[in-house]
Amino acid sequence: MSGTNNTSSNKINIPEARAALEQYKFEVANEIGVPLKKGYNGDLTSAQNGYVGGYMVKKMIEAQEKAMASKTQG
Repeated sequence: MSGTNNTSSNKINIPEARAALEQYKFEVANEIGVPLKKGYNGDLTSAQNGYVGGYMVKKMIEAQEKAMASKTQG
């Protein structure tokens, strides 16, 4: 394999969701106390950035589980 890989793990599958995901990222960062700002965030540690992403995924999974549970109960 060459060093060039055109696949990105950060690709948004639903382009219409881009703005909502961006807003959600800032809400989560604020909730957990990470000083994320629009534009350059190179002053944040990789741990801070990873925590924001990880917490976003955790909250999205919880929301999906709740939605699935309500469908099976209703």
